[in-house]
Amino acid sequence: MRLLTHNMLSSNIKGVANGFPLKIEVEKVVAKEVDFNIDFLKNMFHKVEWKALAEASRTMGYAELPEKADAAILESDDFLHKFHHALLELHLEEGALVCPETGRKFPVTKGIPNMLLHEDEV
Repeated sequence: MRLLTHNMLSSNIKGVANGFPLKIEVEKVVAKEVDFNIDFLKNMFHKVEWKALAEASRTMGYAELPEKADAAILESDDFLHKFHHALLELHLEEGALVCPETGRKFPVTKGIPNMLLHEDEV
C-alpha cells in the first residue's frame, strides 16, 4: 500500500467522528521504483493532507519530508524527488492500519489493506 492510498483512507466504523489519519503499524516496508512525473506530483500536492503524509513516511522509516510544506516548495527538484519517493515508492507490504479513535486494527497483507468492517461496526 502506497502512502498516497493511506492519505485517502479513514476509519468508517459506526460512531467514529475522527477516523483520519489511520496510524501505521509496520512489519515490512519495500521501495518500488515508479516513473517520476512532475505534473502528477504538483497536482497531487494540493490534494494530500501534508501532516498525515509526513508522519506516515517517518513511521515507515523515511524522514526526508519537511514537517510543513506550501506550494512554493514545488519549485525545488530535491523536494519533488523526496515527495515522489514518499508518496509513490514506499509501500507498506505487511502491517496494520489503526483507527485513531477506537484502536481497531485493519490488517495490510501483501500490500493490500483490508478495511472490511465487522457486522457490529456498520
